[in-house]
Amino acid sequence: MFEQHLEPLTPFPVFLRHIIRSVALATFVVAIALGIGILGYHTLEDLPWIDAILNASMILGGMGPVDQLRTTTGKLFASGYALFSGLIFVIVAGIVMAPILHRFFHWFHLEGNKKR
Repeated sequence: MFEQHLEPLTPFPVFLRHIIRSVALATFVVAIALGIGILGYHTLEDLPWIDAILNASMILGGMGPVDQLRTTTGKLFASGYALFSGLIFVIVAGIVMAPILHRFFHWFHLEGNKKR
């Protein structure tokens, strides 16, 4: 996907395609994670769909739950989903930043080779 060690930097339009692909993949990962949360809150806590969306979005966004959880199963799910959401944040940040960091470090490495 990315240029190799001694290859020149890819043209800027190719770099933009890498970024667009990364953002699309990150969006897909967030959508799947949000879907898991919505289904969990709806089925385990019997929340209406709109409340399940709100709770899952707030947990995934790092804000915390909105509704009071009533069941032990729901509380355990919310605990696991909160930990899962933290990992999703790190994964999505890595996916989005990968092409940018790769280009920077590749450029930095090429610049370092020119000086030698």
